[in-house]
Amino acid sequence: MLLQVAQLGHPILRQKAESVKDINDPKVQELIDNLIATVMDVDGVGIAAPQVYQPWRLFILASHPNPRYPNAPEMEPTAIINPKIISTSPELIKDWEGCLSIPGIRSKVLRHKAITVTFFNRDGKRERKKFEDFIARIFQHEYDHLEGIVFLDKLVDMSETITEKEYQKLMKKEKEEKEKKVNSKKPAKQKTKSKNLKKQISAKA
Repeated sequence: MLLQVAQLGHPILRQKAESVKDINDPKVQELIDNLIATVMDVDGVGIAAPQVYQPWRLFILASHPNPRYPNAPEMEPTAIINPKIISTSPELIKDWEGCLSIPGIRSKVLRHKAITVTFFNRDGKRERKKFEDFIARIFQHEYDHLEGIVFLDKLVDMSETITEKEYQKLMKKEKEEKEKKVNSKKPAKQKTKSKNLKKQISAKA
């Protein structure tokens, strides 16, 4: 079942979530299924229980290429229950973020490049993992939701906030520039091959 996403201004997004006591509870398992269905339907890469009006320490990591995040790495949707961030890398990276609860806005947010975390999966098994780059960013973003924090709270420079429309234009421009660089290299190789072929023909003649 697809769930309605709470929007910025609703009190649930500012509350600290409660620990999930019984992971095997059918209601918890149903919530996990519904969260996965919802985040995939709206082209998200992560979604937290508070975003669907449920005050539990539970979120879904669901990175996959889609219209909102065309360069996102592919991974199986994963339930993260009662997570803890054990350690963080000293290196910080600033990159664009958006949020299903704050539609139409993108901002550059500073996050740890790598994190080591523990959590329980939907089978109730405790896991310890290290996440890096984009996946680490998603994890930190969703973890903030469990603390009643949204990405706008992390901003240092408001000038690095743009509309979704402008963000998509920016991504399109960057993609075109990358393609031009790739294509500009191809003719050079073809010319080299042509010159070598002409030399071979001349030598035979």
